[in-house]
Amino acid sequence: MRWIKFVLPIGLVVGAILVAWLVSARPEAERKPVPPPSLLVEVATAHRQPVTFMVQSQGAVTPRTSTTLVSEVSGQIVEVSPAFVKGGFFGAGDVLVRIDPRNYQTALKRARSEVAKAKTKVATEHALAAYAYKDWQSLRSLDATAVPASDLALRKPQLAEAVAGLESAEADLEKATGDLNRTVIRAPYDGMVRDKRADVGQFVNVGTALAETFAVDYAEVRLPLPQNELQYLDLPNSQERPPLPVTLHANIGGMAHTWSGRVVRTEGVFDAESRVLHVVAQVDDPYNMKGDAHAEPLRIGTFVTAAIKGRAGGNLFVIPRHSLQRGQTLWLVEEDMTIRPRNLTILRSDEDFAYVAAGLEPGDRYTATPPEQPLPGMLVRISNAGNASAAQPGVEG
Repeated sequence: MRWIKFVLPIGLVVGAILVAWLVSARPEAERKPVPPPSLLVEVATAHRQPVTFMVQSQGAVTPRTSTTLVSEVSGQIVEVSPAFVKGGFFGAGDVLVRIDPRNYQTALKRARSEVAKAKTKVATEHALAAYAYKDWQSLRSLDATAVPASDLALRKPQLAEAVAGLESAEADLEKATGDLNRTVIRAPYDGMVRDKRADVGQFVNVGTALAETFAVDYAEVRLPLPQNELQYLDLPNSQERPPLPVTLHANIGGMAHTWSGRVVRTEGVFDAESRVLHVVAQVDDPYNMKGDAHAEPLRIGTFVTAAIKGRAGGNLFVIPRHSLQRGQTLWLVEEDMTIRPRNLTILRSDEDFAYVAAGLEPGDRYTATPPEQPLPGMLVRISNAGNASAAQPGVEG
């Protein structure tokens, strides 16, 4: 077994030499360059389009006329209209409340009686004055007197007193007639009852509030506008500029609703604290009393957002605000699939879009969302979802 001690080491040495030769004789592996990393981006294409600026604002719907109905006479309420409830609609001239008229009917009869007495007295004084004048003429013809007739002799003061009494009686009759008419309280306009404060059987005095009402022929919305937004609007003024179209939006019960109106006037002064100018928009028939009864009414108190149609801005590039970096830099995608920054000349910006006058060419592609930590010359890949321009609502041609 001694020969094993000599053969085994020699075999290991030979095997190691053979393995080393095989390793050194192996062909060298081909080395391929590693491509630089690229970002996946969405792109949109810039193009010019005609733009009409829309100015945004917000406000609450208010009635054009609000009234507190009060009693002009005292008495017990004997009748109310079925529409005399909170939320009840009524037409101009409708009877809303009746107050017990009996005392006023009695007063009217007395006033008529006094007028009749006064007329009789005036007629009597006219007759007596005529007799007195004839008597004076007879005396004068007989040369019984050369003294001119006095007013008292001709009963002129008595006649004047009778005429004054008639005028006073007629004034009392007019007041009694008015008081009786005022026991019937009629609606001054087409409207709705906001708050009811009296009902049948209640005794009311002069000046007692009966209800709060408001007109429904049209509603108004008071919209604040900052000074820098006024340059985009041709506001109505005394030079007879036409009203500006406005669209109102509100979400009611989870559903979006819109109403059309018009800006008819400004309040003429800037608010001393907020430095805004309030304009007033009108919406006709907000409760659809004359129109589509199935349409959503524009209820008083609704908070709405308003889009006011302004001046034409010309052909501009409309870029989503979220596509800009620091509000004015857009990252363009070049033909070699690298990105380059471009500073834009922005004519106006709103909450959603920037309106670009210069800095782009039609057909330029840009990243819909700026990449994180972008560098000029960085390679990008375009996703399938970003080959078309983003939708641009609110822009009119």
